[in-house]
Amino acid sequence: MITLKRTNSDDTDFINLVALLDKDLAIRDGEDHSFYNQFNKIDKIKHVVVFYENDIAVGCGAFREKEPDSVEIKRMYVHPDHRKKGIASQVLTELERWASEIKYPYTVLETGKKQPEAIALYQKSGYTIIPNYPPYEKMDNSVCMKKTL
Repeated sequence: MITLKRTNSDDTDFINLVALLDKDLAIRDGEDHSFYNQFNKIDKIKHVVVFYENDIAVGCGAFREKEPDSVEIKRMYVHPDHRKKGIASQVLTELERWASEIKYPYTVLETGKKQPEAIALYQKSGYTIIPNYPPYEKMDNSVCMKKTL
């Protein structure tokens, strides 16, 4: 059975999945990890989606307001044992639906060149590459994207 739960950053399943995400990013980001990590704090995020497969949390994502007219997609992750099943797409779609329900016209996000599967997911989902926005404007590894909802 598949379940998508809307919650917030106090959710234990979300916290546990983000810990796995951070371990993965520490490897991918290398020496740039400390720079990126400062922008990935999960305290006080009001909009979190956790994906469950047979009552086990296997994926997550979140958003927070970036500007009055946009949200930034954050903390997207699917456990390695559950990838290539469309889970990330379902989480992203639910986040976009939620943002749209509360009247945000578009979403933005930042991902890394060392995350080609994330870039492919976002492009397949209708995101386009935009100039890097602050604080990523001087980061060669960063790829910033935008989607109108």
